[in-house]
Amino acid sequence: MVQIIKDMDEFSRFLKAAGCKLVVVEFSAKWCGPCKRIYPLVHAMSLQYQNVMFANVDVDDSKELAQTYHIRSVPTFQMFKQTQKVTLFSRLKRAICCYGNGFMSKPYFSDNGNE
Repeated sequence: MVQIIKDMDEFSRFLKAAGCKLVVVEFSAKWCGPCKRIYPLVHAMSLQYQNVMFANVDVDDSKELAQTYHIRSVPTFQMFKQTQKVTLFSRLKRAICCYGNGFMSKPYFSDNGNE
């Protein structure tokens, strides 16, 4: 399930509640076409990968979060582990690209907690 985050306090609580789990945060906007198209994929991943926590931040509703995390375009994905931002975007981008283009027969991520 994708948690909707409205403000900095809620975001901090969400990150702390995640503990050691990977957190994937999508920064998006209601008016954004690509955001609307990618949301079903993000939602499906949130159901499939129970060892990962997913959140969505609407940049128009949460301007403080968008500014704090330097969001310049949407959709933007940021990953966190133990409340710290990590750099896994290129791996996620490669996985989505390869899986979406048929280069891979199954998803790139495993559900064994090591990813």
